[in-house]
Amino acid sequence: MNRDKWTLLLLRNGGEELRQLTLPVRTLRLLAAGAGIGCVAALIVLVFAGIRGVDSAKNIQLQQQNQALSSELERLQSQVGVLEEELGYLAERDSEVRVLAGLDKIDDDIRQVGVGGPGSPTLEDHPLFELNEDLGKAAFAAAYDLNALERRTHLLRASLAEAADSLEAHRDLLQATPSILPTQGRVTSGFSSAREHPIHHEARPHYGVDISAPRGTPIMAAAQGTVVFSGRRAGYGLVVELDHGHGYRTLYGHASQLLVSVGDSVQRGDVIAQVGSSGTATSPHLHYEVHVGNRPVNPSDYVITGAVP
Repeated sequence: MNRDKWTLLLLRNGGEELRQLTLPVRTLRLLAAGAGIGCVAALIVLVFAGIRGVDSAKNIQLQQQNQALSSELERLQSQVGVLEEELGYLAERDSEVRVLAGLDKIDDDIRQVGVGGPGSPTLEDHPLFELNEDLGKAAFAAAYDLNALERRTHLLRASLAEAADSLEAHRDLLQATPSILPTQGRVTSGFSSAREHPIHHEARPHYGVDISAPRGTPIMAAAQGTVVFSGRRAGYGLVVELDHGHGYRTLYGHASQLLVSVGDSVQRGDVIAQVGSSGTATSPHLHYEVHVGNRPVNPSDYVITGAVP
């Protein structure tokens, strides 16, 4: 056999016909190389087809993720809208509370607590913007709204805290303000800088009001306070004196019996003594004084008509 050639014998099924094919070695090598190249090419085609399939699956997955993210952003923006309405309602209530607390309303422009300015984040800085402009814009808008809501919430919290403190101070002041007549009876003598004294028959200041009532009628504290005097005092007989704070003091004179001691704390309406005629008095009655900043004032100016303990 020639070493430069290969002979192939081809036998048909049944052995009826025999064919011989002689090919040069070089030709066989070329055929083998071509077959190898064809296999490699086929393999490359299959690999690229597989990669395209994977890319397609990833694209579908990314589209689904983008859709889910878009839906979540829409839901978030809807919730932001609800929160804005709730904050608006609370802001209205806050304005009403500030009026009750004696505070000025907060300007609407200040309530908005605008954001922006140097150093503030921009749309282009948002990490989603480079990947998907629409999603980036939606996410940036949601973040902006949430930032504004957070600032408004902080402002509202501070405002309500200020109003609460003011109301607490007002509450203490109201509780310390003498606002009721201390006993049931008829006012027989009013506040005067020069009243004729019923016993001495000469003009003297009368720094209180006299309330005529039967002996033993309960005498009540006109406001909350602390007992700073409980005993006998010249001219006034048996006396209780209360310090209410905020510069207020009250005095209850001519009692027949004292029911509290120095240092006791009392509330408006608590019974502290009983009506009598001790001291310089012609008949059972209560002599009631109100002092503001150590100065006597007309008690009638502080009595709220119809007020009950």
